[in-house]
Amino acid sequence: MSIETEKERLIDAALSHAIFEGMNEAAIAAGARDLGLSPRLARVYLPRGGADLAAAYHRRGDQALAQWLANARPQGRFRDQITQAVLHRLEITDRELARAGAAVLALPQHAALGSKLLWETADVIWTGLGDRSEDINWYSKRTTLVAVYAATVLYWLGDDSEDHADTRRFLDRRIDGVMRFEKAKAFAAKLPGASRLGALATGWIRKPGGRDLPGHLNRNSPAAPAEGAQK
Repeated sequence: MSIETEKERLIDAALSHAIFEGMNEAAIAAGARDLGLSPRLARVYLPRGGADLAAAYHRRGDQALAQWLANARPQGRFRDQITQAVLHRLEITDRELARAGAAVLALPQHAALGSKLLWETADVIWTGLGDRSEDINWYSKRTTLVAVYAATVLYWLGDDSEDHADTRRFLDRRIDGVMRFEKAKAFAAKLPGASRLGALATGWIRKPGGRDLPGHLNRNSPAAPAEGAQK
């Protein structure tokens, strides 16, 4: 059995306990016992404990979303495609596991990891919808979607409406706000001298290339590398 396969088995086993234990060392230890793994080996696979478990679960959702976007491209207006992608990402997520993951990622020591995971999700959505921007728009699109997605997830975690209809309406309002901002930005871009000023201010900003920057996943690997793996 390969190391990666054994790690995935540990993640599966730990997640089966996380609903009751939370995303923490207790869930990982229980999962390791189920598999007959030593606690030391479990620590090697998930060195940050619950944070790594939460990240693994989140990235699995992103992988499933990327596959869905590739096989069943959303239709309609672009805003409708974004809405479909965000809602599908929520539909394939277990809300109790998401709550457990959010609890650990909200801790100050894991704030950077939590932000990176949100960025990765936004990148999966934009890339899956065919975004080909190469300049500052690559960043601005993802930054805007991170804000929309993060707010929607928080609302969804507490939404008890039938079929999460209130979450859909909440998401629509967030996207309406973004569209109003984009219209204002487009109007400002038409003002005299705006194009030259924009070129001077942002012409040097480019989409990241082959580097492993936050949100820029290596599409040739099944999952993004863990933080610190490149060091």
